[in-house]
Amino acid sequence: MKKTIVAGLLGGMAMNLMMLLTFRTLGFGWDGKGILLSSPIQSQKLIAVWTQLEPLPLIVNTPLPVIAGLLLFGVLHAFLYRSISSAWPAGFLPRAMRMSALIFFMTYLFWEFFTPFNQFGEPLPLIALELVFWGCIAIAESTVLALVMESEWLS
Repeated sequence: MKKTIVAGLLGGMAMNLMMLLTFRTLGFGWDGKGILLSSPIQSQKLIAVWTQLEPLPLIVNTPLPVIAGLLLFGVLHAFLYRSISSAWPAGFLPRAMRMSALIFFMTYLFWEFFTPFNQFGEPLPLIALELVFWGCIAIAESTVLALVMESEWLS
């Protein structure tokens, strides 16, 4: 149980850090002028949601609940990993890649289809960029989860 919680918290930290490096630094920018907000092909509806329509997303004005929520997701993902990883080939890398694919396809790909594409009318090239960001996030979290869960040092 301890190992799973530690893995989840560390995975959640990796998820938060990679989101900071991708979406915040490159996508939205520290000054709100990142490619996802300044691109001439971006949906005005998406830009308005992130910059004008009140209340703005929590991550913009009050990020702590979202950061804490991502840590919780990391812990939940660790429990999911613990329950299904034994069905996967043994080893850190095969299990990390399978967990990355699971998180990416079941969460991030669905999210991009349902919200930015469906609700905001975001153009496909920017959705593709976001999917690259989400792929990096899934790999970072899953790598940390698998590294801790497959290690012997917390057993």
